[in-house]
Amino acid sequence: MSKVNKSEEEWKEILNDEEYHICREKGTECAFTGEYWQCTDDEGTYQCRACREPLFNSETKYDSGSGWPSFFMPANKEGVTEIEDTSLGMARTEVVCSKCESHLGHVFNDGPEPTGLRYCINSASLEFVESK
Repeated sequence: MSKVNKSEEEWKEILNDEEYHICREKGTECAFTGEYWQCTDDEGTYQCRACREPLFNSETKYDSGSGWPSFFMPANKEGVTEIEDTSLGMARTEVVCSKCESHLGHVFNDGPEPTGLRYCINSASLEFVESK
């Protein structure tokens, strides 16, 4: 996978203020406010808002009750990178896009089977592409 390398000014031209804050500055949206937090019956792929890399399939999306889009596995394990995050006085695992290193959210060990994982992802980090 080839990396996307852009200057911060280039990212600011591509992303709106909220998307830039979340993707490039590791921000988060308020729970129950993002575009994709509610589960739907739409079939498709959730891709990185910044670089369009496919990240999660709709078949793995579920309602975790957390207020953020949640998935039990990525579309391709190489599409996301997990990084230890000790900010805010707690130990968590941050999830970033492997291609452009945009912040997506965090992964937790309290998800459903078959993986037991909950990828808790900001809607502003995602772009949904419906299957044709």
